[in-house]
Amino acid sequence: MRQSEERYISLLTDFGFKRIFGTDPNKELLINFLNSLFDGEEVIKDVKYLNSENVGDVYTERKAIFDVYCENEQGEKFIVEMQNAYQTFFKDRSLFYSTFPIREQAPKGSDWNFCLKKVYVVALLNYKMSDEAFDSSDTIHTIALMDTKTNKVFNAKLMFKYVEVGRFDKTDEELTSLSDKWMYVLKNLSRLDNRPAALREKIFSKLFDAAAVARFTPTELREYEDSLKAYRDIKNSLDTAKEQGREEGMEEGLAKGREEGLAKGREEGRAEGIALVAKMMYDKGMDIDAIASMIGMSKGEVERLCEQ
Repeated sequence: MRQSEERYISLLTDFGFKRIFGTDPNKELLINFLNSLFDGEEVIKDVKYLNSENVGDVYTERKAIFDVYCENEQGEKFIVEMQNAYQTFFKDRSLFYSTFPIREQAPKGSDWNFCLKKVYVVALLNYKMSDEAFDSSDTIHTIALMDTKTNKVFNAKLMFKYVEVGRFDKTDEELTSLSDKWMYVLKNLSRLDNRPAALREKIFSKLFDAAAVARFTPTELREYEDSLKAYRDIKNSLDTAKEQGREEGMEEGLAKGREEGLAKGREEGRAEGIALVAKMMYDKGMDIDAIASMIGMSKGEVERLCEQ
């Protein structure tokens, strides 16, 4: 008997995201989604999934575990990451991730002219990133290597897409572009009882079929419920931490200035909340690699938190 109160899975959970975008039977959904984000800059016709766990040049070096890692028919690499929790150095983390598909292109034991295939990092952010480099009127931001004076692309082999899912607030009646529609389902799929009129295209028929909880096996349902609980624990703890951070920030702001106090309160609240969630998930027996992927920390950082 189905226990989940939702008709469709949440794409913000680790299970839901990887089921829809990270499995070969559903790769048509990933292709359509990526094409909607690139909007003609890049046209993907097919993808092949690659090993999502990557290590450095020697085994002892730091690992990177991607949510989705694939390549298109030209051999261009795509890393797709869902980030639910704020992370201070997420820009650095996404840059670090990009080095793995760059370095793995170097052939071993032979001459090489250093010609690279393109590497794309797509970061889906379930919060407001609010970076000063972004156009605040948009939710999809494209970052490339360019000359800062001419604004011309210097090298097109590395590109980042930062997608602020958490800031997307259009209703189903306001959806016009394909990217709008994908952003809407990313944020709202699990809240829907029926398909909105704006999502009647064939690709969304496949999405809703794949996301229907009623089609899950008992094992899949248990895995989804565990993933959903972990996601809710994270969000609840972060919401609580943000509220505490605001209160602490307001108190400190009386002495040091309102803006400084609020900023410090938010950062400390986030950090304490994330640490609390990591320890709670570890105590419940969750794998450290999974914890690290969900909360946006390295495995070593999670291990240090859990040992405290």
